[in-house]
Amino acid sequence: MEVNQANLNQTSTKLPINDRLMDAATIWPQIEAEAEAAIKREPILAHPLRQMVLETSSLAEAMAVRLSRKLHREELPREVMQPLFYEVMQEHPEFVDQMACDIDAIVERDPACASPLEPLLYFKGFHAISTHRLAHALWLNGRKDLAFYLQSVSSEVFATDIHPAARIGCGILLDHATSCVIGETAIIERDVSILHEVTLGGTGKESGDRHPIVRSGVMIGAGAKILGRVEIGTCSKIGSGSVVLADVPPHTTVAGVPAIVVGTSAEDSPAHQMNQMLECQAKKKS
Repeated sequence: MEVNQANLNQTSTKLPINDRLMDAATIWPQIEAEAEAAIKREPILAHPLRQMVLETSSLAEAMAVRLSRKLHREELPREVMQPLFYEVMQEHPEFVDQMACDIDAIVERDPACASPLEPLLYFKGFHAISTHRLAHALWLNGRKDLAFYLQSVSSEVFATDIHPAARIGCGILLDHATSCVIGETAIIERDVSILHEVTLGGTGKESGDRHPIVRSGVMIGAGAKILGRVEIGTCSKIGSGSVVLADVPPHTTVAGVPAIVVGTSAEDSPAHQMNQMLECQAKKKS
């Protein structure tokens, strides 16, 4: 399967969400303001909020603090992890902008999220994808042992397993995240929504490019399994619990085991609308 090289390069550039550009410098003042407001609402959280947000100077520094607190171990303590993470983000500011896009996507698409502060503090799906971005940066720098270490710890802490080599664009909503598995050669473009227990896996012991390609605007329902080097077309929808073993055309809804076409995506971008209803169900109700 031929893959457009421009699409692959999207994993290392700032990308728009819904035609608007979000970056770390833009979202950071919003996070600071929300932290101040949270302290007024709940003074008992003043100390951690100051340490994790208000006493830091940027989204990169805040993420280094937050993730090091989540991931530290006796053999690699927080005092080592925090400067390491900050150094990686300073070397790769594009990944920090991707984190900002991810936060923006969560606020936009998740009705349970009221502010950009909440993903930074509490959402393990965001923490998991952010840890992957750090591990991916290390992988690109040739520090594969350390990248694998982060993958392993992230798997334990966040209950996700994302290979450091997987290429993931920005504007990703990894909702709930528990039991998500993303294989080594998987490619996920921008503006994709993935619910819990999703697998982007291989089909056996084959080597080379063996994991799925997920194009922009796709929504993947909870428990879906997409296996092999299949392509999930732009703005398509994968029904919950489906097993996808073949390419899915753009703007198409598939469901079932194995998945079959059940309709055309009613939304311009299923990833943004987060409508879990299948088109065939909608027709029956109407």
